[in-house]
Parts: sequence; structure tokens; C-alpha cells
Amino acid sequence: MSAKAISEQTGKEFLYKYICTTAAMQNRFCCATVTADTDWDRLTQDHPWLLTERLVVKPDQLIKRRGKLGLVAVDLNLEGVQEWLKSNLMTEITIGKAKGILKNFLIEPFVPHLQEEEFYVCVYTSREGSHVLFHHEGGVDVGDVDTKAQRLLVGIDEKLTEDMVTQQLLVHVTDEKKEVLASFIVGLFNLYEDLYFTYLEINPLVVTKEGVYILDMAAKIDATADYICKPKWGDVVFPPPFGREAYPEEAYIADLDAKSGASLKLTLLNPRGRIWTMVAGGGASVVYSDTICDLGGVDELANYGEYSGAPSEQQTYDYAKTILSLMTNEKHPDGKVLIIGGSIANFTNVAATFKGIVRAIKDYQGPLKEHEVTIFVRRGGPNYQEGLRVMGEVGKTTGIPIHVFGTETHMTAIVGMALGHRPIPNQPPVAAHTANFLLNTSASAATPARTRNTSFCEHKLSTSVTDGMTPTAGVPRVTWSATAMFNAVVKAKATTLFSRQTKAIVWGMQTRAVQGMMDFDYVCSREEPSVVAMIYPFTGDHKQKFYWGHKEILLPVYKNMADAMKKHPDVDVLINFASLRSAFDSTMETMQYPQIHTIAIIAEGIPEALTRKLIKTSDEKGVTIIGPATVGGIKPGCFKIGNTDGVFEGVAIGGDRFPGSTFMEHVLRYQDTPGVKMIVVLGEIGGTEEYNICQGIADGRITKPVVCWCIGTCATMFSSEVQFGHAGACANQASETAVAKNQALREAGAFVPNSFDELGDVIKFVYDDLVAKGIIVPAQEVPPPTVPMDYSWARELGLIRKPASFMTSICDERGQELIYAGMPITEVFKEEMGLGGVLGLLWFQRRLPRYACHFIEMCLMVTADHGPAVSGAHNTIVCARAGKDLVSSLTSGLLTIGDRFGGALDAAAKQFSKAFDSGLLPMEFVNKMKKDGVLIMGIGHRVKSINNPDMRVQILKDFVKQHFPSTQLLDYALEVEKITTSKKPNLILNVDGFIGVAFVDLLRTCGGFTRDEADEFVEIGTLNGIFVLGRSIGFIGHYLDQKRLKQGLYRHPWDDISYVLPEHMSM
Repeated sequence: MSAKAISEQTGKEFLYKYICTTAAMQNRFCCATVTADTDWDRLTQDHPWLLTERLVVKPDQLIKRRGKLGLVAVDLNLEGVQEWLKSNLMTEITIGKAKGILKNFLIEPFVPHLQEEEFYVCVYTSREGSHVLFHHEGGVDVGDVDTKAQRLLVGIDEKLTEDMVTQQLLVHVTDEKKEVLASFIVGLFNLYEDLYFTYLEINPLVVTKEGVYILDMAAKIDATADYICKPKWGDVVFPPPFGREAYPEEAYIADLDAKSGASLKLTLLNPRGRIWTMVAGGGASVVYSDTICDLGGVDELANYGEYSGAPSEQQTYDYAKTILSLMTNEKHPDGKVLIIGGSIANFTNVAATFKGIVRAIKDYQGPLKEHEVTIFVRRGGPNYQEGLRVMGEVGKTTGIPIHVFGTETHMTAIVGMALGHRPIPNQPPVAAHTANFLLNTSASAATPARTRNTSFCEHKLSTSVTDGMTPTAGVPRVTWSATAMFNAVVKAKATTLFSRQTKAIVWGMQTRAVQGMMDFDYVCSREEPSVVAMIYPFTGDHKQKFYWGHKEILLPVYKNMADAMKKHPDVDVLINFASLRSAFDSTMETMQYPQIHTIAIIAEGIPEALTRKLIKTSDEKGVTIIGPATVGGIKPGCFKIGNTDGVFEGVAIGGDRFPGSTFMEHVLRYQDTPGVKMIVVLGEIGGTEEYNICQGIADGRITKPVVCWCIGTCATMFSSEVQFGHAGACANQASETAVAKNQALREAGAFVPNSFDELGDVIKFVYDDLVAKGIIVPAQEVPPPTVPMDYSWARELGLIRKPASFMTSICDERGQELIYAGMPITEVFKEEMGLGGVLGLLWFQRRLPRYACHFIEMCLMVTADHGPAVSGAHNTIVCARAGKDLVSSLTSGLLTIGDRFGGALDAAAKQFSKAFDSGLLPMEFVNKMKKDGVLIMGIGHRVKSINNPDMRVQILKDFVKQHFPSTQLLDYALEVEKITTSKKPNLILNVDGFIGVAFVDLLRTCGGFTRDEADEFVEIGTLNGIFVLGRSIGFIGHYLDQKRLKQGLYRHPWDDISYVLPEHMSM
């Protein structure tokens, strides 16, 4: 969502902090917020002026016309403010349709002034630039400022000057105030642009001899510019519209959305309502809400929201469980319905997202049955058959009534079923095996007949298409915007965007989208792929593999755009998959190359100010921009962008408030294209672009049949403002509502259905009429070549099976949260398992006792290092001094670990265990090893002895004796030590041997392993892993030490080498 309202206090803080003007700003930062929890003593300490000034108090909750509603109290002392708040704070009032509680108030100093000292100023954004409105009379009774105010349009990238303000806006202002006002308005405008405001109104603005006072202020900022303005904005809190509460669940979903590449939205309208929705897709979410309200469900509609953009199974689970938790908070006497809807997905794996929903349904099956919830599902798209099958199965296993429908059913038909307006068809049960869910089941589940009293077809059948395009009287005259009249004022743009010869470059490593485009090209029997190259600045130039039908081909990937353009001069389209942060720069760079005439921008969330700069540059250079926030475009038989479908040509202009190209531009292209016989436009709430189509029909510029529908008709039925779709569309005035635009289009002569439900009927009627008149001659369908199914999809659908190349049982990173041996990483930290606990999970797949975890950590500490002289550290140092990197140096040291260095842990554990298990007495064991000529691993030390004990061993021994339930093998090894040290004092049980035998005791007696499991862990080398992990710490330390000391290349001195050559080789 882009333009979002901020509180008056936030807006004034921005203004006071960042405005740059010579005008004397009064009462800077004199704003105090009061809620029911306010501590008045603390408030007066923070704002001592409250005790001395006369005051004004008013609610700060996005309420318009507070003065006329009697919600502003003026010229009070602090006691008077407190008394006034007693009767207003936390009281419920109704404003229009909205009913809400007054809970947030603003106190400011009262400013005595004359009426002639009040002014009105407003700045707002349009496609062409920023408009500044000024009226020399302000205040509560300012009236219709749109008609009375002086206005000035500041074009994109233009600067506002004081002379411009004085000459064009301040014509009715007295001379002594012009200088102050001009400086203030210029400063306000610069602030507006620097902080990415989209609307800013001050009424009244008071100018006295002391300076400038901001009395009342309303503002919106472009929330998508957060990544640019964060240093100045800080953490902005966007208050909900009056009449709607801010819920923690909304904040939770907003946080999920911010952390995801998908789109996750939730607005709670009526938490007690019985109709809940979980809709995939921004446009679909609006259509479902429209249909619910159209069928009389507006008062019971609980929420608005969407999940789209290929969310993961875990993200969908988190979204679904939030909805299910909310809808099972409170019972409804009529039970509740959940509508899980969507159109046909472009690239989202329906089965994967449905698995997340199914998990949530299973988790909440008890509350769902208790609250008598019925679920209706309709979905299409990749792998939807499997998704529907899984959804149907969960209904059977849980006993929750779940009605499942696919593409054979009209998108919004389930709404009528859920609300009891149409019967639920009896579908025969589908066997849950591969063959069934791969087949189209449309023959067995026809869409139920409509139950409306009238439909478009019934009252339009007598009207011909030609008659339908005759404009009727009373069509509102709407002046075309400068961009709409693009033929006259901008460089001519290409009338044909795509052809069979179109060649494109894709910016971004979007291999799935590129493969989809190539598959489309192949099905259309193009001779060669439309995508000839990719640009990805984060790697060097290389080749990327794709399929052309059955054949594998290589596509060049370039680091620099200049190289790509130079080597592919026949490219004229660029599809930009760059992120919202880099889409602007990459698009501006693209427009430097005259060969490009069409650019599609996929990213959503590009700040409006940057989008308008793109539009201006594209108009100057004659480039058509599709998007931002577009799913692409298509021309059957020729070219496809991203993931779209169409008839002659289809373009998704994008969901942002200022799309790169407008409806009118494309409608006029189609009007002038002989191959186009009818035009279908799907608009939405917000903006006025559809009125240009009305004017085009009225003026006779558009003569071909236009079928049009604007979604978002439900907005006028809600008591508070709701922002729709990805881009947060909303109506800023009555003319921008979907209802008003649909009515204007209908009056202009466009074919407008009564609802979205009937849009398909209208299109069919117009098409059939054109066919009957011979205007359209249906072409013979040519069977397309078969595109082989990708291996991943075939496996997903259950068509094939293949043994996995790898198996793992210790870790799973695929979900929302990393899992170690079945334990989520959050639980690992919550229970403070430490490094020893993590090692237990990943090495042993067990939650080890606390003492075992501590022992493992102690082993890692005592084995971390043993000086630079040992072979492993020596090798690491030599390698580091040879200029090698850390990994190479570490590897060099680790490769020395074996039976003679470090590897004695495993060998000692095996030798002592075998002897003990065989029943050999310690003396028998020593004698046998001596007789066999085998060293006892873990016995002996170069420096330490029975008289100079190794403190590492002593520390470990004290801990083991105190905490281990049994130390049989350790006791056996200590008896062996008594025998060996009696012969030679340095033949002690060393640290390797001690850890080896103690670990065997741990595995055998801690209660977590069988004897066979314990022996297996010793056999496969687990204990040596302890030494490798611990000593790696020391090796890395030696590497860093050598680098820090800047030691040069090591060369071993000659005098430390004994040269013994064979005599016959000597000179």
C-alpha cells in the first residue's frame, strides 16, 4: 500500500523538524498526546508549557471536519482540558457510517488571531506533478477550495520558487504577508517532496506578526518510500481509519508481509462477522469482497485480505492460522463460513499453499467444528488438482464440511453457495489417486445456474453492439489528462508492442518466468525464442540453461546492461524483474538505449515519486512502460511477458496509482489496430483514468465496443476506508469510487455488467454479436505442439518417482523456521541448550541431559589448542604464512589429524571398550598389547607425567566423577594407567584417551542410547569429531594470529635439517 494517512502529530513533527524556511515557525514541537493511560504528572514534566499556556484539545484519529463536529475545544487552561476530556475521552461516537471510540487526543497551545490571518494551503500529487493550492481565507468555513483556491502545478523534477508562489498563488494576499507566506510555501513544498508526502493540507495556516502557526494539518505519505526515508521518518505508526480498531493480528500479518517476497494482507472489518475470506490474489480479493457485499453480506463480512505472490507453505500456514484463530474467538448463532477463493494462479504452486492451509485446518479442527464453520474452496492454477484433492481429504478426515471446486466453477460462484443464494452441487467423490486428479473434471461439476432476478443478457439482448456504443446524454465531461492525449504532447510511441519477431532481454535471474515465456514461444511455433539474453549484475558473464521444447539451449547472462544491448541490437523489449529498490535505476538505465521501445516493470512498491519520473522520461523518449506492479502482457502467437494470458493482446498496466502507461493509451492503440474488434477493460477503485475512456467514447475517438468493469464496488458500503489490492487502491473522492466510474462508463455507452459475476456474460454477448455480424470471423484452432512437463512438476503431481540422491535426518531448512532433529531453532534458544545441546541434536539426534551437554562443551574447550608446536597448528601456521586463505590453512592443519595426532579418541575408545567388554583384566590388557606390538592409544604424553599431571584431564575427571551415573570404562582405564605409569611416569591417560573412554561411559549410561547405538557412534568416528571441532578453534586462532602479526613466508632453516644423501650420489 502506498499513500497512507499519518496522525496530525506525526505530520507536524516531520514539518517542525525538517522544514527549511525563513518564516518564523511558532510553537515548534508543542504537541502533547493524551490517551486513557496518560500520566498527567509525567506529561506536564515533559511539556511544561501545558501549565502556563491557554490550550486547544482535539482528537487525533484521522477525523475530518472536527470543528464542525464539535470535537475541538479552544482557549482552555489545563484543568479545563482535563474536564473536557472527562466527557469525551473513551466515548463512542458516530461520524457518517463510522462508529468509533475517541481514544487519542492532541493538546496544543491556543493561538489568538484574527479571521483575516487565516489561510488555506494544500499540496497533492497527480500523474503530471505536484499541485499546490492556496486560498487567502482559511478555517472551518473555507468551503469548496477546489473551485475557490489559486492553484499551481509543479512539474516532475521542477523546482518551486518564491516568485512563482507570489505571482500565481498570493494574488489576494496583502503585501506585508507575501514574503513570509512565499518562503513558507516553498519550504513546505520542498519538505513534501523530500519526505515523500502524497498529500498535505494545512487549514488554517495562521500568519501573525510573530510568525507562522500550523493549527490543523492532515497528511499522507508514500509508505513504499520507507527504505529511502527511514532515517528521517523513523518508525512511523500508521493509525487505522476512524471506526476501525488496530488489531495485533493485522500487525503480525504486516510483519510477515514485510519479511516475505510474497504479498500478505489483512484488514479486520468486523471480528464478530460470520463471513471470513482467505483469497489468493490482490484483484481476486477485491472481487470476492464485491460479490459478498453485492449479495447482502456487507454487515457480516469479517475481514478483507489476500495472500499471493507464491508464498511458501509455512507462510500460508501462518496466514491461515491467524484467520482461523480470529474466526473461532466468538460463536455466531448461524455458524460461520470461510471462503478460500482465487482465480487461476499464474505461477503459485496451489498444492504447496493449500498444504499450509490444510495444516492450519488440522490444528484448528476442534474450534472449527465447535463454531460450526463451513468452508468453500475454489481455485485454479499450477498443480491445483492436487491442492483441491488434499483440501477435500482434510474435510473427510476432520469432519469439517469443506466444499471444493476447480476451474469448472465460476470464480465467485462459491460466494452465492456460502450465503445460501445458490445450491451447492452434489459432486461425486473423486478417488484419491493420480489418474483422477490429473484429469479435467469439468464434465462432472457444472457451474450452478444463477439465481439473480435479472442479468445483463436478459436486458441487453435486444440491443446490438453498435447501438450499445452510442453515447447517451448527460455523460460527465472529463478533461483528458496530458498523458492520455499522448499523441499530441509526447514523443510518438510504438503502436505495436509485440510481434512474432519481438526479442526481449530479462533483467534479473527469473529462470521460471523465462522458461514460461520460452514454452509459450514454442507452443506458438515461433522459429526462435523471444528471450535472447538476461542481465544479472551480481555475477559475471555466463550462460544459463533453458529448454526449447525438448532441446536444451544456453542463454547468455550479462553483468552489464551495455554489453547486453551492444551484442543484441535487435532487442526492443526489456522485462525488468529488479526489486523495488533497484527497479527505478535499472529502468532509467534501460531508457538510455534507443533500441528499447517497451519496458515491463514487475516490482510492486516503487515509490510514486520515482514512478512519475519514469513516466516523464518514458514520454520524452517514446518508450511504453507496462507496470510497475504488473504481471505482464501477452500477444497470442507472438510474445508473452511473465505469466499472463489473453486473446488478441492483453496488458496488465499494473496496480500502482500511477501506472507507466494508462488505460487510454492502450485503448487508443487497440482502437487504431485493425485486428482488434472489441476491447475489454478491467479497472478498479481509485483514480480517474476510466473517465478518459468515457470521454473518448463520447467524442467518437473510440468506436469499437468496450466492455468495462471497475472492481471495488464494496468500498462505498464499508463504514471506514479500506485500501484494496497490492497497491492499496482507495477512492480519494466520490468520483473515484468504482460505483461512480461504472455508472459513468455505462452512461457513456460502454458495456458494463451489473456485477463482476456477469462480466463473462457481457463479453460473450458482445463477441457473439460481432460474430453474427461477420465483424469477427472465428479462426480455426491449430493444435499446438506439446511442451514436455518439467521433471519437478511431474514429481509434484505424482506422475513419476525417483530415489532421492541424498537422505538427511538431522536438519530441515525448508520451512519458515530452521529445524534441528525435529526441534525448531527458536526452541533451541528458548531452552538455552547451548553448543553442547546443538551438537547432541545434530550428531546424535537426541536431547542429551544437561550434564552431557556441559561435558561436550568442556571437551571442546580443553581440545581447542595445544600450542604452535604440534603438527596441526604448525601446518596451519606454515600455510597461513604462505599467503593462503583461512579455509586452506585450516584444512592443512586438519589433514594431520590421525592416530598419532588427535585421532586417538576413537582408537582409545575402541581399544579400551574391546578389552573391558572381553573381560580382560587391566594387566592382561597391557600384556596382550605389548605381546602384539601395538601401542595403547590414549596412553602417554610427551611432557606431562604422573608427577606433572595434565590439568585438562584433572578438570574433566572431577566433572565426570561428580555427574556421570556410571564410569566403568573410565575406572578400567585408570587401572591401566597405574600399570603403565609404574613402568614409565609419562605413560599417563592423556586427554585424548580420557575423552574417549569417558564418552563411551556417557553414551552407554546416560539413558538415551541402546548399547548397539552407543557402539555404532564410536565405530563411525564420532569421538574424533570432538577433537576436530575443538582443535579447529585453535587452528583458526593461529591463522588469525599469523595474519595479524604480518608474518612472512616461512622457510625452514638449513641447520635444522640433516642432509643424508646416498654416498654414490655425492660429488
